[in-house]
Amino acid sequence: MKEQVSILDGNTFLVSDRRGDIERSQDFPTGLFSFDTRFLSTWVLTVDGQRLHPLSVDDAFSNRTRFFLVPGPPTHYLDAKASVIRSRSIGGSFTEELTVLNHSGRKVEFVVRIDMGADFADVFEIKQSRRKQGRAITAPGENELRFTYRREGFHRETVVRTDAEATIDPTGMTFHVRIDPHGEWISQLDVDTVIYGARGENIRANLPLGASRSIAEINAEHDEVVERAPKLGCDCEPLAGAYLRSLNDLAALRYESIALGVRLMAAGLPWFMTLFGRDSIFTSLQVLPFLPDLVPPTITMLAGLQGFRVDDFRDEEPGKILHELRYGETAGFEEQPHSPYYGSVDSTPLFVILLDEYERWTGDVALVRRLEAPARGALDWIDTYGDLLGTGYVWYQTRNPETGLGNQCWKDSWDAISYSDGRLPGFPRATCETQGYAYDAKMRGARLARTVWNDPAYAERLEREAAELKERFNRDFWLPDREFYALALDPDGRPVDALSSNIGHLLWSGIVDENKAGPVAAHLLGPRLFSGWGVRTLADDQGRYNPIGYHVGTVWPFDNSFIAWGLWRYGFREEAGRICEGILSASRHFGGRLPEAFAGYERGLTDYAVEYPTACSPQAWSAGTPLLLLRVMLGMEPQGEHLIIDPAVPEGMGQVELLDIPGRWGLVDALGRSRTAGDPVRRR
Repeated sequence: MKEQVSILDGNTFLVSDRRGDIERSQDFPTGLFSFDTRFLSTWVLTVDGQRLHPLSVDDAFSNRTRFFLVPGPPTHYLDAKASVIRSRSIGGSFTEELTVLNHSGRKVEFVVRIDMGADFADVFEIKQSRRKQGRAITAPGENELRFTYRREGFHRETVVRTDAEATIDPTGMTFHVRIDPHGEWISQLDVDTVIYGARGENIRANLPLGASRSIAEINAEHDEVVERAPKLGCDCEPLAGAYLRSLNDLAALRYESIALGVRLMAAGLPWFMTLFGRDSIFTSLQVLPFLPDLVPPTITMLAGLQGFRVDDFRDEEPGKILHELRYGETAGFEEQPHSPYYGSVDSTPLFVILLDEYERWTGDVALVRRLEAPARGALDWIDTYGDLLGTGYVWYQTRNPETGLGNQCWKDSWDAISYSDGRLPGFPRATCETQGYAYDAKMRGARLARTVWNDPAYAERLEREAAELKERFNRDFWLPDREFYALALDPDGRPVDALSSNIGHLLWSGIVDENKAGPVAAHLLGPRLFSGWGVRTLADDQGRYNPIGYHVGTVWPFDNSFIAWGLWRYGFREEAGRICEGILSASRHFGGRLPEAFAGYERGLTDYAVEYPTACSPQAWSAGTPLLLLRVMLGMEPQGEHLIIDPAVPEGMGQVELLDIPGRWGLVDALGRSRTAGDPVRRR
């Protein structure tokens, strides 16, 4: 049973237990958060001094939920004489409606109490168990309780208001309630999260999408996003459920930048509710065929915040695309380098890849022309600051050993990059998939230079460099005795020889020689990497393998979606379909909402996709996974002014129909069905 219940609207979110209560946690982000600050750390309901017992939780919607509760512990021999419904919603602020129901035949008096507190913890303080530096005060008022935090210009407030008569003290509100026989008492509490600028102005008050919004407004906005997406009709219930849940989660994860007023997509709840370079780009690539209008704000924001100087603290370099942007106290006072932080090696080539893919789908040459300078800057970074050792590869090593990231590829946990025997290499490191991204960025940059920027000489140079990189890579990273690519090169240029899912990204990038693609595909779908649900991050015979290790044996849905795309690119349609089937089957065990990661146990061992204990959910690139898998199964690929559709739906999924696919061609429909040998393909 899931222990936490979350609701969100953009990067404002609330995490509680199954009673709806919030109790302060120093190791997990329970509470009400907005822009990286916890505005409520305590929110505990009692009736007549008793905590409540959960009966059911209605959490079908991203932005609202209901808790059905009874006071005290339930018993088989005595029916509860009262029950409580907590109905809550998020819309820039937090609203909770309390309903207390009297099930007895006499008038009853209840003492309803909500203990409240706000510690204004930064998400990094929760991760690192650090103490705050500023001063917090609490001020009870008429029908409201106000919590205030100040530190040298950093000013946040939580304001709790009630529409019922209450006794208000510094730690909460008490309601003395009389309810008639079989009657009810209803009260509403509103919680505002107030963010002040350095000059004392209320920043949030000036944001039309950052201020409080009604449930009707939020629902209308979410529905509008879902309605814009292509309509899916299919016989496969897991695909239908995951597709709809993904669209709703992607709509809910959009938030408005606190300073620039553009709508961006947060990476994932609870730890990553902000803009990430890598995550945002991968998510944009996934959603592009379905909701292309969500992509330009991300590309434009990343270009606008592109690195322009050498800053060791932030790992910033000219031309580099950011890793993470934070708004909280620790970033503001430079206790963390996230304002923004540039510690990722792959965001920069991925930026060029996204820009090209966006133009291929939409034909929006105006944006590509406008972002020519940032794209060229990113391509220059690959060959300059990216090539730390001057070997023609892209390496990473943090400039900030105190608070910077060690691993700066997508598998960025401390132990994610290892030799097959479990040893860890030194720094700098050159991971294999990063070289694939660099190759793809050069090839795509060449296409843009030739077709949009009118610079054929630059195009020829990039194509020549890409060809040289591909030849060099297939020589230095290939392990001929094992028939797969090394995970990375160590500082001495020796292969880091672990077998990992990273080799699937190489297929997606196109850097793999044709004669090596077959062995790579065989490894990806072989028993060491493929669990039956999906491709594990690390093969099960490697030294650091752990089926519930973050990057060392779990299955990541996003990872698998790009592996499937890579298999499709090299013609391995059946193998891609097996991954699609596995991931979509796993989604059933998560209510259609794919988490950040799940356990890498063999499917035959568990017959159930097992949760990873601290996985983000919802997470943007996991929400985007069913969309990319659908693209792969339908074989959708833009070619000039046309969309090529070549479906290969896995056997047993039945017919799949996607209507009104947007792009430069207008709107197109796609039809696919389970294919067996000899079935014709449909093109449109």
